[in-house]
Amino acid sequence: MEVANNVTEFIFLGLSQDPRMQLMFFLLFLLFYVMILVGNGLILLTVFCDHQLHTPMYYFLSNLSFVDIAYSSATAPKMIADFISERKAISYWGCAVQMFTFHFFGCAEIFVLTVMAFDRYAAICHPLRYNTIMSASACTVLASVSWLGALAHSFVQTLLTFQLPFCNAQVIDHYFCDVHPVLKLACADTTLVNMLVIANSGLISLGCFLILLASYTVILFSLRKRSTESRQKALSTCGSHLTVVTFFFVPCIFIYLRPSTTFPLDKAVSVFYTTITPMLNPLIYTLRNGDVKNAVKRLWSHKISLKEKQNA
Repeated sequence: MEVANNVTEFIFLGLSQDPRMQLMFFLLFLLFYVMILVGNGLILLTVFCDHQLHTPMYYFLSNLSFVDIAYSSATAPKMIADFISERKAISYWGCAVQMFTFHFFGCAEIFVLTVMAFDRYAAICHPLRYNTIMSASACTVLASVSWLGALAHSFVQTLLTFQLPFCNAQVIDHYFCDVHPVLKLACADTTLVNMLVIANSGLISLGCFLILLASYTVILFSLRKRSTESRQKALSTCGSHLTVVTFFFVPCIFIYLRPSTTFPLDKAVSVFYTTITPMLNPLIYTLRNGDVKNAVKRLWSHKISLKEKQNA
C-alpha cells in the first residue's frame, strides 16, 4: 500500500495520563491477561484431551477459546507495556498490523458465536437430524467460512484506513489502533471511508446479533413442549451463550454502528469487549456447563493418578 504521508509512528494517549492510575491499570490488566491465557488455555487443553468433548459444540467452543487468546493478544500486551512506558509509541506499519489482527480475530469471534448459535438450534430444534446437519465435514466448512470471512473483513477494513494519507497528526486518543481513532488523523476527506467502515464492521455486528437473537427466540419457543429436565439443560447452555453474546455484541454495535465520532466512554467500552469478555468467557462456559466441569475433574484426576504412579 503506497501512501504519501509524513507519519512514521503514532502516539497513544492510553487510558490515563495519571502515573498512579497507570501503575494500577498495569497490575489490573496484567492479571486480566493472565486469566485470559490460563482460562481459555484450560478449555483448549480439556477439549483436546477429553474424547467425550469431541462434539460440534465443543469443537466451536475450542475455536472460541483460541480466538479469545489471539484477539486479546492483539491489544493487551502493547497496552500493558504502555502503562509503564514514558512514550506510548507504535510504528506506522505496527499500527496497521495491530488493526488487521484485532479486526481479524474480532470478526472471527462474531462468526464463531453465530455458528455456535446455529449448532444449538440444530441440537435443540432438530435432535434426530443433528448428527447429519452438524457432521464433521459441515463443522469444518462452517469454521473455515468463519475464518475466511474474518480475513476478508479485516483486509478490507485495514486497506480502507491505510490507503489514506497521514500528514502530521500522530496522537491517537486511544490505547490501540482502531479504525475510528486512526481515521481522525487522516489529512483527507474520510466521509466515504466512514460509510464503508459502518457498512463493514457495524452491519456485520448488528446482522449477526439479530441472527443470534432470532435463533435463540426460536429455541426458547421450541422448549415449551420439552420435559423439565431437558428444558433446564438447554436453557443452561443457551443462557451461557446469550450472556457471552450480550457482553460482546452490544459494545461492538455501540462502537462501530455510528459515524467516525469519538466519545469519552469509547475507551471504557472498548476495554469491555477487548479484555473483559475474553476473560469472562471461560468462567461463563465452565461454571454453567456440567460437561466441561466434569471433563476438567477427569483431566485433573488423571494427572494426579499419573503422579502417584510415578512416585510409587
